[in-house]
Amino acid sequence: MKITLKEIALLLGGTIVGNDNIIIENIRPIEEAGKGDITFIANKKYLKQFKTTEASAILVAPQTQADGKNLVIVADPYVAFGKLLALFYPLKHGYNGVSKDAYIEETASVSPEATIFPRAFISRGAKIEKGAIIYPGVFIGCDASVGENSILYANVTIYHGCMIGKRVILHSGVVVGSDGFGFAAPGTGNHKIPQVGFVQIDDDVEIGANSTVDRATLGRTWIQRNVKIDNLVQIAHNVVIGENSVITAQVGISGSTKLGKSVIIGGQAGIVGHINIGDNVMIAAKSGIHKKIESGQVVAGYPQLPYRQWLKVEACRVKLPEMKATLEELKRKVETLQEKINKQSR
Repeated sequence: MKITLKEIALLLGGTIVGNDNIIIENIRPIEEAGKGDITFIANKKYLKQFKTTEASAILVAPQTQADGKNLVIVADPYVAFGKLLALFYPLKHGYNGVSKDAYIEETASVSPEATIFPRAFISRGAKIEKGAIIYPGVFIGCDASVGENSILYANVTIYHGCMIGKRVILHSGVVVGSDGFGFAAPGTGNHKIPQVGFVQIDDDVEIGANSTVDRATLGRTWIQRNVKIDNLVQIAHNVVIGENSVITAQVGISGSTKLGKSVIIGGQAGIVGHINIGDNVMIAAKSGIHKKIESGQVVAGYPQLPYRQWLKVEACRVKLPEMKATLEELKRKVETLQEKINKQSR
């Protein structure tokens, strides 16, 4: 692909410093970029590479300066980088139409404008809307629905009655609507509690490979608009995740917990059930969340602590061997002093 820097700036709503007529043919990392390439800098620690990069142009944040370089100044270079990647490398699925080798049960409604690959299974009463792309090995259960322009990659499973919104991306191995983990008399009778609710996934959600979203016991498990979930995440029954939240790999969220809007959770964090987490909360990786968190808080640790307090605790922990040696030395001195006092008192 060939495009002028001026055209790129118009697309991104950016401002050019330098030659706006140069031709851009590719996007490369700053350390690899050469003539005809555009790159980006979103982190100040890479500014030192301005001098050495041979890129023809660089996406940068406002107030960035570099003599002799062609710059495209944008509000967020990383967002602009993403838009350019979509332009230069459009996603191609390699198949169109509804395959005769897909199994579509009677009463299922499949838009002729959807793409259904061979060996997909769409159950009775299911609804697949236009622009949806269903890859091989996908199972869509009875009365489930998939919204416009959603993509379900190979071996995704959507259980009965679950609702997938528009422009949702479910990566390979995602399971939506499996039974929530509900058992009475756990550890003895283990009596199964039927899970008769459903899962609702709103528009523009993306869920990474091999993540699971359990159906509700009653009512719904609800993933709200524009939530982004990484690989290997477990969402339990009746959980609600507020819009624009981000959950990274290997997080587990227990049943009936409710997350507010724009919550960010680091990898391997675990959250107990039946608690509320407020809007704009940040949870550090490997945290153990055992109680509610008010809006706007940043927490870390196992169990959770306010972030600044956790930093102090961690700073002390690395000094524990030294502190232990000091305490043992003080103990010896106290014992020696006590012996002297005892001798004098006789």
